[in-house]
Amino acid sequence: MSSFVRGTLFLMFVIFLSKLFGFFYRMQFMRIAGEEAVGIYMTVYPAFIFFISLIQLGLPIAVAKIVAELLAKNKREDIYGVMRTAILWSFIGMIIFMPIVALTIPYISTTLLHNEQTTFTLWIALFAVPVSVGSGLLRAYLQGIAKITPTAWAQMIEQIIRISFITFTLPFVAAYDNAAVTAASAMGITLLAEVVAFLYLWMHYIVSKKKLLTQKNKIEAYPSSPMLRIALPSAGSKLFGSFTWFLEPIIFLKALTMAGLTASAATILYGVISGVLVPLLLFPAFVSAALSIVLIPAVSDAVARQHIPLLQERISVSLRLSSLVGCVAATYFFVHGDDLAVKLFHLQENRGYVKILAPIFYFYYIQSPLHSILQAIGEARAAMMNSIFGGLGKLFVMFVLASQPGIQEKGAVVAIGFGVLLTSFLHIATVRQRKNLRAGFRMFVVPYSCFIAVCVTQYFLMQMMPLPFILSSCVTLFLLFTFLLFSNQLRITDLRYLRKLAKKV
Repeated sequence: MSSFVRGTLFLMFVIFLSKLFGFFYRMQFMRIAGEEAVGIYMTVYPAFIFFISLIQLGLPIAVAKIVAELLAKNKREDIYGVMRTAILWSFIGMIIFMPIVALTIPYISTTLLHNEQTTFTLWIALFAVPVSVGSGLLRAYLQGIAKITPTAWAQMIEQIIRISFITFTLPFVAAYDNAAVTAASAMGITLLAEVVAFLYLWMHYIVSKKKLLTQKNKIEAYPSSPMLRIALPSAGSKLFGSFTWFLEPIIFLKALTMAGLTASAATILYGVISGVLVPLLLFPAFVSAALSIVLIPAVSDAVARQHIPLLQERISVSLRLSSLVGCVAATYFFVHGDDLAVKLFHLQENRGYVKILAPIFYFYYIQSPLHSILQAIGEARAAMMNSIFGGLGKLFVMFVLASQPGIQEKGAVVAIGFGVLLTSFLHIATVRQRKNLRAGFRMFVVPYSCFIAVCVTQYFLMQMMPLPFILSSCVTLFLLFTFLLFSNQLRITDLRYLRKLAKKV
């Protein structure tokens, strides 16, 4: 178990650095490109992710799961047969879907997004798709053989390249009177970063292949049928999730224009919400991201060995840690998030959107680990249906609320939170049906109660004794950790365990 936790902690550290660089990237992007270019880029980005999901066919999840199981059974030759089959199906996906996507780009930009300035950015995004698909397979393979470190470093290298080029190159190629050119240039930087990350992962793939294959036996292709049985339900879940995200800016822009805003103003608002405020809320999610990466091979390994105590321990540690991080994030951002966004990104006004989302986004922090657990225990279909219901609920609520003249973008913000809440609750309910996992509600209820108690206490303290931003932030965190200690959510034994692990690293 200690190796699982040590690997997770290291991955958290690397993903934290990656997110930190990504955060600086967004700050620089907003400062250099301006709100309109950021709005165009963020409007196109969901389409880019949807294109990737469409072509991947859910293969990365299948590769990570099957490779982990084969490694546990010491069937090393079959691992590269898995990669051969996965690469073949990826090429089939590219041949079928990329021409279709290329033909629909004019329709997407002019009719769906109501903005011809997105066309050039969409074309560059399409060229980046094959590189992202290849990187996804390599990441899945490395996760399956428990080589988490290269995937984390690849992500950080990608962010370093993006922030470097956005800082030192974009100012020379950006056209300040043409937001379309600036947004397309930013997408080109994303393409370049994807290429470098792919080459880095490919190098590690070649090295690990030589180490695992001690004998030069002929590698047979892995059967497609068992792989697709895992991949296609996973593809359905991810595809629908990315499709609802793809529809999000479309419905957002349509609803706000119905409510009386111009398309340009709606695009800028979407850029601020999706490109600034939501990433700010998700900045501490490096913990959940690391856990969701390591949980699929870790839980799959425990299931393959039928080691129930190890399975329960890994799930319990992951969910408890995610819940605590979500509690800290929700508390701090509810009290200070809007002020922090204004200070960091130099926004023109404090719109109060972070305060609306913070109490709900607590559940986002447990959503991705729960999703990975469901994938690993063979509940891919349930995870897919939960994502479908959450995505449909978000889009329906967004259109109904955002199209009201008196609510407008606040309705869209509420809808984003509603989708997170619905999907997370459905995941919790599905996991609880598996009694052998022993995942109870208490690990979620008690931290959330601490979040409410700290917010109420801090509200009265700020009314009685206003403090500077930094000092007030310290008081909030002190109150929160005090509540968590007294409620036995944070324990002295945790610190001792972490110190023990640190000595072994």
